[in-house]
Formats: sequence, structure tokens, C-alpha cells
Amino acid sequence: MQAAPGNAVVTTATRAPSALPSTLSVRPPSVAGALRALEELLMRGGQRTARRNAWTAVLEDRRRARDRREAQHLLEAAAAPGPSAT
Repeated sequence: MQAAPGNAVVTTATRAPSALPSTLSVRPPSVAGALRALEELLMRGGQRTARRNAWTAVLEDRRRARDRREAQHLLEAAAAPGPSAT
């Protein structure tokens, strides 16, 4: 028996659109992903320390260069004949 044309029930396979495409599913974090996150968290302080150490080394190099220039100036002044320039 067929339904009357005015009372036909239309069944389609349409689904409501979701916010995420079906290829993007939420997966639980893997062990490797958890280790990467932990490593990133722990390395932040190390990077800060490395930058601080690098800046300290730069300042120390500048101080040594300044001392070298002053020593060179004093040696040249002592070696020069005539009145003392220092």
C-alpha cells in the first residue's frame, strides 16, 4: 500500500552541519604530545637562564674590551717620548 501524495513523508539522509569537519575529530593527547608539552613547560626557565647568561657574557666582554683599550692607551702614553699625556 502506498501513502497518498499529500501525506508523503520525506526521509532524507541530511544531517545538521557541525562546527568541525568530520576529518577533524578531537583525540585524547598521545604520550608523545604530553611529553612535548612537559618539555616545553620545563624548558621555559632554561631558556630564560640561557638568555640571562648570554647577556652577562656580553656585558663581561664589553668590560674586558674597555679595560684593554684603557691599558693600550696607558702603554702608548708611557712609550711616547715627551711629557706624560695621562
